[in-house]
Amino acid sequence: QVHLVESGGGLAQAGGSLRLSCVVSGSIRAIDNMNWYRQAPGKERELVASITRSGRTHYRGSVEGRSTISRDNAKNTVELQLNSLEPSDTAVYTCSAHVAIVGGSWWPTEYWGQGTQVTVSS
Repeated sequence: QVHLVESGGGLAQAGGSLRLSCVVSGSIRAIDNMNWYRQAPGKERELVASITRSGRTHYRGSVEGRSTISRDNAKNTVELQLNSLEPSDTAVYTCSAHVAIVGGSWWPTEYWGQGTQVTVSS
């Protein structure tokens, strides 16, 4: 059993900041990539940021320079710090992780959280 639980979403004003957190729990042997996605109403889900186990990061251009993705491998957590929030950041943010479970396949399987709402007002 692997579960991902996001937290930290809510209502913020443009120019504000928000920190999203995701905790992965279960019979975890290893976690490879961890990702943050978002999906606005009526739009396709898009990758916001990702981070490898070694700490290599990727950011969507629209959040580059005002966001930071980080992880704590000892705690099985990943966070997304969003600064200088814009109304276009409004979306449901979902965490995913590629997890290899104890006693399972060596190759990780991607698991998803249920999402946390971020709403940015003008």
